[in-house]
Amino acid sequence: MPTRSLTSSVFRWPDAQAVAAAMRRWAADLARAHPEVLGVGYFGSYARGDWGVGSDLDVVIVVEQSAKPFEMRAAAWDTRDLPVPADVLTYSREEWLHLVQTRSAFGTLAREMVWVWGGPGFM
Repeated sequence: MPTRSLTSSVFRWPDAQAVAAAMRRWAADLARAHPEVLGVGYFGSYARGDWGVGSDLDVVIVVEQSAKPFEMRAAAWDTRDLPVPADVLTYSREEWLHLVQTRSAFGTLAREMVWVWGGPGFM
């Protein structure tokens, strides 16, 4: 979330380096607590480098498998330790492999992805 300097009343939005470092810590903690996690990454403005004030973090978590409906999976992950708001998409390994092999926007997403834990090696 935005931070306030101790010497100024102006809020400052976290930069890409701060967000990436927090994301790496968060992903490592997540993977330690959840052995079903195969990969954690982010895409979107922070991955492309065109983030700005108010940008959120678009997160992908790939798990071995999930019986939960897709729209219910994001609720399983506590993103409060991340410095900016986060949208989380959780895919099973099979779903992820299918998505990245299609000629859709997900192919672009996969190429843009910055893996901070696990990653393409789980395929």
